[in-house]
Amino acid sequence: MRSTRAVIYLDNLRNNIQSIRRAVKPGTRMCVTVKANAYGHGAVTVAKTVLACGVEYLAVATVDEGRELRDGGITAPVLLFSLCTPEEAADVVACGLTPFVTDEAYCALFEQAAAAAGVTCTVHLAVDTGMGRIGCMPDQAADVAAYIQKCSHLKLGGMCTHFAFADNVQQEGRQYTERQIAAFTHAVESVRNAGIDPGIRHCSSSAALLEYPDMQLDMVRPGIIVYGYYPDEVDAAYLAAAGRPLDIRPVMAFETRVVAVRHFEPGASVSYGRTWTADMPTDIAVLPAGYADGLLRRCSPGLQVAVNGSAYPVRGRICMDQCMVDIGNGNSRVKRWDKAVIFGPRESGALQTADDIARSTGTISYEILTGISRRVPRVYVGELPV
Repeated sequence: MRSTRAVIYLDNLRNNIQSIRRAVKPGTRMCVTVKANAYGHGAVTVAKTVLACGVEYLAVATVDEGRELRDGGITAPVLLFSLCTPEEAADVVACGLTPFVTDEAYCALFEQAAAAAGVTCTVHLAVDTGMGRIGCMPDQAADVAAYIQKCSHLKLGGMCTHFAFADNVQQEGRQYTERQIAAFTHAVESVRNAGIDPGIRHCSSSAALLEYPDMQLDMVRPGIIVYGYYPDEVDAAYLAAAGRPLDIRPVMAFETRVVAVRHFEPGASVSYGRTWTADMPTDIAVLPAGYADGLLRRCSPGLQVAVNGSAYPVRGRICMDQCMVDIGNGNSRVKRWDKAVIFGPRESGALQTADDIARSTGTISYEILTGISRRVPRVYVGELPV
């Protein structure tokens, strides 16, 4: 197996699910987001693991992601968050996915596909309360719900919305989220007043389920906290200060190995563009990980890599398939074939997390995790799900 790999600590994943469950009101269902290859962690294995922990629903962004779960033997309900093309509607029905619907014309795609297959397709009505991506307007919800009810092969299984600013704990963020809550509540009530059962009501992803417990409703949709990271301002320190600590642990370690150690004299340069030149004798360790693996080019300079408990800086530009690390002159603690850990939980030997890298590069942990490419093997530590 290739030395550059993503090591997935399944015990940490199980711990996170248990911690989230303790933060959720009894009787509230949980839908774990496994889109983008389970945030880079491996969709099928993650899905099977969380389902074995009692999770009831899964969620994906694309039809192909849903098909991957079905091909992997997963039969649990799978929500389809993003909109698909007319050509994909039959696949949605064939895979038994639950699409988010937004308007009558879009509903008609699934009515036609379900009628052709001779089955009933469960849909969830998405309401745009301020995210601005998909969904009907709140005052249109009752009309769209009525259209769904008239369709012979559609069933309204739920209503949902998505918060845009719930991870901001300042007054501006709270006020915006409260307006979204009011708009969604109005939409649900309008459907009820039309004599239609809204089904499962859900609107809370990671930040909202922690910050707005009254809006956990019938189901919550945790994402980033499943994988051991906090949503922006709703972080470990904030939750601890609020008396609501959440014990979550990073699930992925991104690691590689030292494949060469090369000596450099002053004046010798490393990598494209000669952005770094040695000003004293030193040794450079070569690592077979680059931006095609998800180690972002913009991480250089500044990135530190852990080898045998010490941090060493990347020198020169990160290449597509390799990067170079300065280990100092005559460092006997770093040898060829030693493990080098870029980020991960402490037990992996990492000295930083995906959050640390995200902060240093002006992005978020989500991008770091999902950026680990498919060519990087996923290796699972801990008991595998059946």
